[in-house]
Amino acid sequence: MFIDKVNIFLTAGRGGDGCISFRREKYVPYGGPNGGNGGKGGDIYFDGDPHKTTLLDLSYRPKFKAEDGHKGLPSDKFGKYGDDLIIKVPLGTLIFKNGELFADIKNDGEKVLIVKGGRGGRGNASFKTGKHTAPRIAEKGEPGECAEANLELRLIADVGFVGLPNAGKSTLLSQISAARPKIADYPFTTLAPNLGVVDYNGKTFVAADIPGLIEGAHEGKGLGFEFLRHIRRTKVLLHIIDVSGFDGKDPYENYKIINNELKQYSKYLAKKHVMIVLNKVDLPGDASNIKKFKKHIKTKKLFEISAATGEGVQILVKEMVKMIEKPLVFNPEEEIETVPVKKYIYEPEFKIHVDEDGVFVVTGAKVEILTEMTKFSEDEALRRYQNILKKMGLEIELENMGAKPGDTVRIGNFEFIFEK
Repeated sequence: MFIDKVNIFLTAGRGGDGCISFRREKYVPYGGPNGGNGGKGGDIYFDGDPHKTTLLDLSYRPKFKAEDGHKGLPSDKFGKYGDDLIIKVPLGTLIFKNGELFADIKNDGEKVLIVKGGRGGRGNASFKTGKHTAPRIAEKGEPGECAEANLELRLIADVGFVGLPNAGKSTLLSQISAARPKIADYPFTTLAPNLGVVDYNGKTFVAADIPGLIEGAHEGKGLGFEFLRHIRRTKVLLHIIDVSGFDGKDPYENYKIINNELKQYSKYLAKKHVMIVLNKVDLPGDASNIKKFKKHIKTKKLFEISAATGEGVQILVKEMVKMIEKPLVFNPEEEIETVPVKKYIYEPEFKIHVDEDGVFVVTGAKVEILTEMTKFSEDEALRRYQNILKKMGLEIELENMGAKPGDTVRIGNFEFIFEK
């Protein structure tokens, strides 16, 4: 089954907790703290794989989670790092993270970090100072990043076959490559794009057979709209026309229908190299249709072939190679949304708003991560947490916003009672 769009949810590994431990050894008085740090949580990567052609396996598993880091241990032993999770995707996959384009994977082995694992919490050995020689403080591991990823596959091909149903696109692909698509004499035989590698005198290129378009495809009718994205990266469009007509219309009317659909879908498609191919010339009675078609199209070169018998196919393939080598007036990648450049914008350490229940809600990455990593069961850790928030100015800001003793303050998943 060919699947070219999936939504998945990713969670990087959480860091391991830090350890509270003291050296206890005979003849070693005042051994001091030796609790190790927790290990970092695993990251999640996407990796381009040329052997994959569909996103089917990802559609069966919508949630992915990397391994958490391991806890720190006594004797200054750090916890083991969580294993990274690598998700293989086909070449030509666009990755949208939380609704915005994040990456475009086009090369074999191209790895993209999508979510980072949380750092490990520090053990009490890390909090030892000259004044505070026996701290009972350790951090919990930092939560890993979470994200929703929307993946969209756009096949990477040099030539794209377009045309109405039963124009002979699949038959032509089977003639010039080793691809063996399903071929039958009814509309919509091809339900998913097919790729084939064509070898002509030592020069190879990739051709894509796009399922048959119909009138109104750009509005979502038929199958064409779903798969037109796969010809966006191509340099050459091969417009294949059944000279015997289709759906009661003559070949020229059908040619105009497909041209209109391509223009409606994307302004860039009309700028590609286009080759017009009249197929099924071996059938009796089609000579008059070819003559009529040529009267309308005088400025463009036409190719007359029979995909079934092979007549004229080698001449067509030779011309395809020439067209692929000709430069375009635009870069096909222009119509792919460009990956935005990261901009670092200053944001305050925290923000406060009052919800409908009168709770003071504090948000901000720094304050939320600090809250997640604090072990509130340890008195020293709690005092440290309160001192950090006070130095950040949170207490003063809450007072300025009208907070009074006894009011509820929420930070992340934790709620506290405000006290002066």
